[in-house]
Amino acid sequence: MPTKPKLKVALVFDDTLDSSDGVAQYVKTVGAWLAGRGHEVCYLVGETKMTEWAGGRVYSSSKNVSVGFNGNELSIPLRADNRQLNAALATEKFDVLHVQAPFSPFMAGEVIKRAGDSAVVGTFHILPNGWLSSAGSRVLRLITIRALRRFDAFSAVSPPAAHFAHQAYGITCEIIPNTIDVAHFKSAQSPHSGRIVFLGRMVKRKGCGLLIEAFAQIHEKFPEAHLVIGGRGAMLDQFQAQAKHLGVESKVEFKGYIDEADKPSFLAQADIACFPATGGESFGIVLIEAMAAGSRVVLGGDNPGYHSVLGEQPQLLFDPRDKHELAERLAFMLSHQTVADGLHVWQQNHVKAFDVEKVGPQIEAMYRQAVAKRAKAKA
Repeated sequence: MPTKPKLKVALVFDDTLDSSDGVAQYVKTVGAWLAGRGHEVCYLVGETKMTEWAGGRVYSSSKNVSVGFNGNELSIPLRADNRQLNAALATEKFDVLHVQAPFSPFMAGEVIKRAGDSAVVGTFHILPNGWLSSAGSRVLRLITIRALRRFDAFSAVSPPAAHFAHQAYGITCEIIPNTIDVAHFKSAQSPHSGRIVFLGRMVKRKGCGLLIEAFAQIHEKFPEAHLVIGGRGAMLDQFQAQAKHLGVESKVEFKGYIDEADKPSFLAQADIACFPATGGESFGIVLIEAMAAGSRVVLGGDNPGYHSVLGEQPQLLFDPRDKHELAERLAFMLSHQTVADGLHVWQQNHVKAFDVEKVGPQIEAMYRQAVAKRAKAKA
């Protein structure tokens, strides 16, 4: 069988690659895997300090500003450096432009205008949280509708993200799941009995406050239990004051920002890794990171994105607005180790579906189909 030609791919992302947020992680994970397969990879991204990733050049292609959107802090482009984009696209002559969607007309939109003969594919990553985010997405559709016609293929990282793409943009997507390098998250650490771990931004919708309230209900019954919280954000001081007010400050440890290099060992030590996000989640990459690291049990708020990951095991989901239900679920997992161990085995098998070694070939196949489609259109 003849060897398929290697591809020249640009991963296009309006935000910065300097962050550890979900889409930035996706871009870096996919890019590193493609490079390991022998493809030539570059990154056309928003304002970014790094100049290289996994052997591929990073083009910092715009000036960006931080804004709040969908309950997150995002970096969005004010304008693209069109001279740099023109030079990069003329020099590199990419086979594929892989655009992370939704996208801004001011950066990724400018790349798409200059696509030339390159195949253009898009991956939808978000699920809006609330009417304002949904309205903003509909406005963005009107602005980018012409650019959307240039795409040769679309995917989405989950059924909720695919539903959003169809509802807001009228686009039907192939579902290719979000992905991590499972081998990277393997840790020599092992779970500590009674250790409950949270990792995420200190914002309301991530649910750290609800977890503190639930923990306060059970800590006397489980004196060995303690809560370890990783992350930073605007509400950190409020959550620390909450723990003190509830009388559990001696049992709650705030670790602050957890570096990417330390994340596997931090998650591996969790007897229970708990993520009570209320909404705005299209997938739940932290869930699969915790599974891959070896957390004994991974619990998630029953929002659409987390349900798409954990829905096969309802015991792992809870109402992220009900502190009593969460307290009961924590108490159950702490006192039923046989059940917890069985769920751990399921999670260790389930996470393999999201490994880049399995997901990467699906992305590569999408690229090749898009390249063939573009070539046929030119013929």
